[in-house]
Amino acid sequence: MTVEETESIQRDLRLAARLRKIGFAALLLGALGASLVFWRGRGPMDPADDPSMGGFNKANQRQMEIMYGKMGTMTEDLVQHLKQPGTQAAIIAIGSVLVAAGCFYFARLASFGRQTEPGN
Repeated sequence: MTVEETESIQRDLRLAARLRKIGFAALLLGALGASLVFWRGRGPMDPADDPSMGGFNKANQRQMEIMYGKMGTMTEDLVQHLKQPGTQAAIIAIGSVLVAAGCFYFARLASFGRQTEPGN
């Protein structure tokens, strides 16, 4: 093994360690961010969530369905769900898990280093 190969392997191992640290930081920050968003979003109960107000906005929904069709009502429902703190916290958590998984994957690839082909 030459000096250049040894330095290359050490560089790859340092990169792998750095990627693992970034992955753990992404998981930690994602968990903290998601819990903070969920905790801060849980405020007093919204009057629209009251079961006794079930048909209160039925006329608005009907008008939106007439003007924009089923896609408009579906889009409005999606927007309303995205405003909920539980949904926002889940998006943050899933995003941080994906970033961390990517970091761990590339750290694993970097830790293997260069592998020679069997024909050489």
